[in-house]
Amino acid sequence: MAQINVTFPDGAVRQYEAGTTIEDIAGSISASLKKKAVAGKKDGKVVDLYTSLEEDAAIEIVTLDSPDGVEVYRHSTAHLLAQAVKRIYGSEVKFGIGPVIEDGFYYDMDIPVSLSPEDLGKIEAEMEKIVKEDLPIRRKVVSRAEATEIFQGLNDHLKLELIRDLPEDATITLYEQGEFFDLCRGPHLPSTGFIKAFKLMNVAGAYWRGKSENQVLQRVYGTAWPKKAELEEYLHFIEEAKKRDHRKLGKELELFMFSEEAPGMPFYLPKGFTVRNELEQFSRRLQQLAQYTEVRTPFLMNERLWKQSGHWEHYQENMYFSEVDNATYALKPMNCPGHMLMYKNAMHSYRDLPIRYSEFGQVHRHEYSGALNGMLRVRTFCQDDAHVFVRPDQIETEIKGMIKLIDSIYKVFGFEYSVSLSTRPEDSMGSDELWETAEGALKKVLEASGMPYGIEEGDGAFYGPKIDFHITDALKRRHQCGTIQLDFQMPEKFDLTYVGQDNEKHRPVVLHRAMYGSMERFIGILIEHYAGAFPVWLTPIQARLMNISEVHTPYAEKVKEQLQQAGIRVELDARNEKIGYKIREAQVQKIPYMLVIGEKEMEDGTLSVRKRGVGDEGAMSVDAFVEKIRAEINEMK
Repeated sequence: MAQINVTFPDGAVRQYEAGTTIEDIAGSISASLKKKAVAGKKDGKVVDLYTSLEEDAAIEIVTLDSPDGVEVYRHSTAHLLAQAVKRIYGSEVKFGIGPVIEDGFYYDMDIPVSLSPEDLGKIEAEMEKIVKEDLPIRRKVVSRAEATEIFQGLNDHLKLELIRDLPEDATITLYEQGEFFDLCRGPHLPSTGFIKAFKLMNVAGAYWRGKSENQVLQRVYGTAWPKKAELEEYLHFIEEAKKRDHRKLGKELELFMFSEEAPGMPFYLPKGFTVRNELEQFSRRLQQLAQYTEVRTPFLMNERLWKQSGHWEHYQENMYFSEVDNATYALKPMNCPGHMLMYKNAMHSYRDLPIRYSEFGQVHRHEYSGALNGMLRVRTFCQDDAHVFVRPDQIETEIKGMIKLIDSIYKVFGFEYSVSLSTRPEDSMGSDELWETAEGALKKVLEASGMPYGIEEGDGAFYGPKIDFHITDALKRRHQCGTIQLDFQMPEKFDLTYVGQDNEKHRPVVLHRAMYGSMERFIGILIEHYAGAFPVWLTPIQARLMNISEVHTPYAEKVKEQLQQAGIRVELDARNEKIGYKIREAQVQKIPYMLVIGEKEMEDGTLSVRKRGVGDEGAMSVDAFVEKIRAEINEMK
C-alpha cells in the first residue's frame, strides 16, 4: 500500500497508508482526540472527518474548542432544522440557504403554512428526536446533470437556481442524513448525535437571496452551542440584552423619542439632552486642554464642494439634496470639507501647525428604513469630529496624542477596547504610493506604541486608512466608536498649503479624529452598558427629594434650592402619595439619590439619604450631602 506524508501544525511529519481518513489520524494520536474530533483541516481547508487522504497533506484535527469546529457544528444544526421541518410539513417544503451566522444559524424555507413562534417548540422536539437517532451525515459528489435531475424531480426551484449559478468547474455535493438530503458544500459533523444544545429563536420573512423582486421565504433563526451550559449562558445574555435595550429604556426613562414625521431622526427629550450635554462638556474640556479649537460649519453646502471633496463620486447615494436659488445643495454627511475651507481661509506657516479644529457637527446620511435601529443607526447624528492639519514630521506625535485622548475618555466609562487598522477599500481615491505611505505611517505608530491590533482589509475610508477603536460593553459586546484617519487626499483636492522653513509652499497632512463617534450611537451604547443606571455625574436627575406629608413641603423647597445652587440636578416629588410608592417610582427611574424628608429631618435640618443599589445611608445634613454628591460628580463616578 502506498504511503503518504502527513504534516501536523507543530511541523512534525508522520507516514500513513494512502486512503487513511482524518478520523483515523486523530485516533492514531490519542483515543481522546478521536472522540473530540468533529472535522479536519486539509492544507488549510476545513473538510469532513471521514475525508480520506490519497496524497501528502498538511492536516489539523478540528474540535469543538475551535471556531472552525463551532461553525461546522452550527452548520449541521441548520440541516437538523431543515430535516425536522421536512418531516413535519412534508415534501412541499422547499429549502433555500441555511448559513452560519454569529452565535447561530438560520434557514430560508418555502413552507406551505405560515410559521408562528409557537410552532418552533414543535420543530425543536422533532430535532431532538433526530439527534437521538444519531444519523450519519455523509457527503456525496454528483454531476451537474444529476443534481439538476434530482431537484427537478422535487420541483425545487430554489435549489435549481443555486445549481444554475454555480461555476462551470464547481464540484457539486449533496449531504445525506437518514431520509433527508440537501445541496451543500459542507463540511458537516459525522452524525446528528454530536449536536447537544440548540434553541430556535424566532421566525421572520426574508426575500430569496436578499432581492426585493424575489419571493418572500420564511426564515427560522436558531442558536447552537457545544454544551448546554453555554446555551443557557447565551440565553441569559439575550434576556439581559432585552432588559437593557436602549429603545425600551429610552422610552421608560424619557430620554428620547422618534416620530413618523422624521424617520430615523431622534428627538431629544429634556432628560436625554442633559445626558448628551454632559457628554459634550466632558469631551470639550479634554479637547481644550489638548489645544483643540472648536468651530461650527454650515449644514447645507453647494454640490461643487462635494464634487471637489470626492463625496459626490463616492458617497452620493447616502446624501440628501435640495435646490436653492437654482443650484443643488447637499446636507453635509461629513464635516471634513467645511474644515478644509476653514483652513484655506488664511495663510499658514510651518510654525502654525498642528492646527486642530474640533466640531460637534450634525450630519445627515441616508440609511435604508430596514437598517434603522433606535439610536444605534439613525439618519442624522452629531459627530464629535476633529480635523488636525500637520506637517509630515508631526504625524506620529499627533496620533499618539489622539490615542491618549481617546483612552482617557473610554477609561471614565470603564470601557476596555481593542484597535484595528482598516486598509484601502475598493472604492477609494488616490495613488497606490500615497496609500502605502499612509498605511505604513499608521502601522508605525501602532507598533511604536506597543498596542496589539488587527487588520481589517478594505475597510478604510475612501480617502485614507484608519485606526478604529472597538469598545467592549458590560455584556461583552463590541462596538466601533473612535477612529483616527490619515488623509493625504483632501489636502490635494483642496490645494491646501503651508509655507515651510524654506519659504516654499508645502502640502499638509490631515488627520480625521472622532472619539465618541456618533453621539447618538454612543448614548445608545451607554444606556445598555449601564442598563439605564447612569453614573451620578451623567444621570439626568441626580437626586430626588420626597416629602412624607404636605407640612414638610416648605422645608423640601428650601433644600431643593440649596441643592440647585450647589449645581446638583434635583427634583422634588411633593405629591400626596405614600413615601414607599415615591421611593419605588424613583428606583424605577434609576435616580441615584432619594432624599426623604419627614418630621425629624425638618426639625434637625437633615435629609434621610437612600442610594441606588445600596439602600438607606442614614441621616445627613444638607451640607454633608452636598459635599458627598459633589465629590462623586467631580470624580465622575
